[in-house]
Amino acid sequence: MTVAGTPGHGPLVGVRVVELAGIGPGPFAAMLLADLGADVVRVDRPGGAGLAINPEYDITNRNKRSVIIDLKTQDGQDRVLDLVERADVLIEGYRPGVAERLGVGPETCHVRNPKLIYGRMTGWGQEGPLAQRAGHDIAYIALTGTLGMIGRPDEPPTVPANLVGDYAGGSLYLVVGILAALHHARATGAGQVVDAAIVDGAAHLAAMIHGMLAAGGWQDRRGANLLDGGCPYYGTYETADGQYMAVGALEQQFYDEFVDLLGIEEMASARRDLARWGELREAVAARFKTRTRDEWTAVFEGSDACVAPVLSLREAPAHPHLAARGTFVDHGGITQPAPAPRFSLSHTAVRSGPAQPGADTADVARDWGVPDLMKDGDPMKDGD
Repeated sequence: MTVAGTPGHGPLVGVRVVELAGIGPGPFAAMLLADLGADVVRVDRPGGAGLAINPEYDITNRNKRSVIIDLKTQDGQDRVLDLVERADVLIEGYRPGVAERLGVGPETCHVRNPKLIYGRMTGWGQEGPLAQRAGHDIAYIALTGTLGMIGRPDEPPTVPANLVGDYAGGSLYLVVGILAALHHARATGAGQVVDAAIVDGAAHLAAMIHGMLAAGGWQDRRGANLLDGGCPYYGTYETADGQYMAVGALEQQFYDEFVDLLGIEEMASARRDLARWGELREAVAARFKTRTRDEWTAVFEGSDACVAPVLSLREAPAHPHLAARGTFVDHGGITQPAPAPRFSLSHTAVRSGPAQPGADTADVARDWGVPDLMKDGDPMKDGD
């Protein structure tokens, strides 16, 4: 029987991960590994990580276990190294040099465990003129050109939450690097450092766009291209009730169905005439304004016109397709995205809610064979 909070499902069952507590992309990367079945032990610091959210609702700490260790003490450093000795992966998101000053840098950890994959999650990377500077998602994607290509041409760039930088360019690239390094370590016995910088990942995400730019198929400005809202049949349109529909009718057969169902067949020939794109956009916008979002959703239901309603975060889980797939799940009273991707054999699941700081000390001490984690006695002492 699987103990709550410990891995029991997924392709990474048996992989042990130490996460040095932080905020943003590091915890999300560790959550993804935990969702995939890894036994992730989050090393929380006394007093918390500084994120202004009740730990009971911090979904990025689901499927993990937590211990509280003060890394500013020699005893705390020794305990982390005891965990490292038994781990496959370590994740940290400090500025370059901080982990070394805390006594848990890559060299020290690799002395204890040569096979360890040491994952470093930063915005600027481990080297370069900005490596020691503070920053957040918006600054990282700004410098890579990614932010500058999002939004309307007559308005400031649109901030895409922290999805493009922190999570896509950061967390996902860290996880890819960790999994690749794990494969290498199992083949060679050699661990290594994974330097996952958000600027690198965010730049990499735009690889196709850079190719189009070099080929002359992409203009280096917002709202002037096929995929950035410049195209009248790839964008969003307001409906009669102030809601929106998303249109992505790029291919000819999808476009034909789109203009037919929208009722603007007379404008069909404007698709290939850039000089008429403004006229086409006005026609599309005017038609969408004649009905509500739900009415247009019904019109396009079951078609290949590539049109969908723009739903809110609270509306999305109830959409019939997402509900049928179980894309969202309810766990502990919190509606949240289910683990992704899916596997035909090693199924994943939300096994436990957000790990509460220090709540799992006794279980981790037993399961990982690190009795010194309990030397202060009550495992909940620091977390009360």
